[in-house]
Amino acid sequence: MASEECEWVAARGGGGKREAFTKVALTSLSAAVAEAATFPIDAVKTRLQLQGELQMFPHHRAAAHGATSAPTNFLPVGLGVLEKEKGGILGIYRGLAPAVLRHLFYTPIRIVGYEHLRDNIGSGGESFLCLSANNRKNAEIAIELQVVASPADLVKVRMQADGHPLRQRLPPRYTGIVDAFTKIIRTEGAQGLWRGVIPNTQRAFLVNMGELACYDQAKRFIVNNKICGDNTYAHILASIASGLSATTLSCPDDVVKTRMMNQVGGKGTKTMYMNSCDCLVKTVKYEGIMALWKGFFPTWARLGPCQFVFWVSYEKLRQAAGLSSF
Repeated sequence: MASEECEWVAARGGGGKREAFTKVALTSLSAAVAEAATFPIDAVKTRLQLQGELQMFPHHRAAAHGATSAPTNFLPVGLGVLEKEKGGILGIYRGLAPAVLRHLFYTPIRIVGYEHLRDNIGSGGESFLCLSANNRKNAEIAIELQVVASPADLVKVRMQADGHPLRQRLPPRYTGIVDAFTKIIRTEGAQGLWRGVIPNTQRAFLVNMGELACYDQAKRFIVNNKICGDNTYAHILASIASGLSATTLSCPDDVVKTRMMNQVGGKGTKTMYMNSCDCLVKTVKYEGIMALWKGFFPTWARLGPCQFVFWVSYEKLRQAAGLSSF
């Protein structure tokens, strides 16, 4: 097993500035393609995660009239989104621009940084399976990047939430990404862009651990045990494992993050939640512990295909550019 680990690392060592730049560019392209391909599922997930919160408090129940009978399963909600979304199919992609913007710098640094740490530590002769320091350091990088990327994530969530049935009677809060940033800063201050940043960074830590490490080690297990070669089949199997692991770990933080980001604050504005902890407690109190996994299946349904599209396209692009497999 040790020799196989050394061979795996040796096949991926080396590379200079040009190679690093190529990897960053290919990662950005693959991330944008994966985000666009799975964005409608992400929109359904957001709607599911927001369901039920308006019924918690008396001063919000009027706005939630009739919401108790709203569908709570992925397929009915998805069909309802397609049927009632303002703007048709294009309306479902409301919020895509900030989502892609986030990935253009968040994903490349995270993926390329992970590979750099893995190969450098591995070149010292240690077994990759024992390199917990690598995963920990990369998770720290993911947290720092998520803090920077959090405003783009917030804008995406709010633009997606504008299509929620309870908001469709009102005009959209934002006409575009620039309008969203401008209005949020004007009404909530610059700090409003980082609403929900704590559960967002917690989610980033868990997703990074469940996604990257799981994909890498699952693919290694598949290849080393000769289930199949380092090909598309291995990428599919590893992506499924990666998506399930990341979803299970991160879903509670994702629900809290979505709800915190969706509420608009500012002077004289009464919000549902004082902070992330308050949101967590109230969600469990009023909706039960399983409310923390609202949107689990669409989250997994998105992460699975998203991981598949990203990793398959990334591996193919690397191959076309003359780079080794991830």
